[in-house]
Amino acid sequence: MNKRERLEATLSGEAVDRVAAALWRHWPGDDQRAEDLAAAHLAWQRAYDWDFIVAMPAQTFSLQDWGIEDRWRGDIDGTRAFVRRLITEPEDWTSLKVLNPTDGSLGRQLDCLRLLNQELGEEVPIVQVIYSPLAQAKFLAGDSNLIRHMRQNAGQIHHALQTITDTTVRFIQEARKLGIAGIYYDVHHANYSAMAESEYEVFGRPYDLQLLRAADELWFNILQITGGNPMFHLMADYPVSVVSWADRQSAPSLSEGIKRIKGAASGGIDRWALHDEDPTNMLSQAQDAIRQTDAKKLILT
Repeated sequence: MNKRERLEATLSGEAVDRVAAALWRHWPGDDQRAEDLAAAHLAWQRAYDWDFIVAMPAQTFSLQDWGIEDRWRGDIDGTRAFVRRLITEPEDWTSLKVLNPTDGSLGRQLDCLRLLNQELGEEVPIVQVIYSPLAQAKFLAGDSNLIRHMRQNAGQIHHALQTITDTTVRFIQEARKLGIAGIYYDVHHANYSAMAESEYEVFGRPYDLQLLRAADELWFNILQITGGNPMFHLMADYPVSVVSWADRQSAPSLSEGIKRIKGAASGGIDRWALHDEDPTNMLSQAQDAIRQTDAKKLILT
């Protein structure tokens, strides 16, 4: 099977020649120029021949044009620290304006996608990272400010979330023109450690669905539920091809989760196992994931 055939068979629950697999990471330093970031992804792909590429810019790529300042300070994840947030007071949320996705940092990521597509064509599916509006709002304000303003100043928060959503929809529309296979939709707050279900149903789900509708013509959309204690049942019906969650850290298991979603599951490997000098634990996790799923509807990630 080629990569697309293997993935499409996985999504439909059919037998595959081998389990599809991919790993992705941040690229600190290289993520500041489109050419460098594309080169890093291409080298990663040539070294390991993953079944798809997750185009992973800095987690701040969608925010820099609003005025945040950030810097990589050696975090092992490759994520960047916030030197200056944009939001401190509730009225600051109303200052956000819809951005032109072809300019600035957003435009730089489109350039990266263009370079990847020119090099890979249809050979390797490309999936673009998209952070949920609530995740972007958290980056803009910090967790404590976001939650406090959300509970005390709902009107300003909804204004900002819609502005973020409109900007992100425009970016997805431009990325679709560059041949991406789907989006990797990273949700940060759909877990009980972050907020209550009733809050996510008001401040999260409506904006999630707007963004996913913008990507509904793409064939390989992945939902990433970040964090422990996920509100799995609130998102099991999201219109995506794949659902990814930290199955090694919290329920449900892969075998249980697959029963509750329409498409395939992505997971099986604890990301911290990748840092072990001895690969025995990681190999054991991979074998266990394949046993749990009978090698069907599984993307090993």
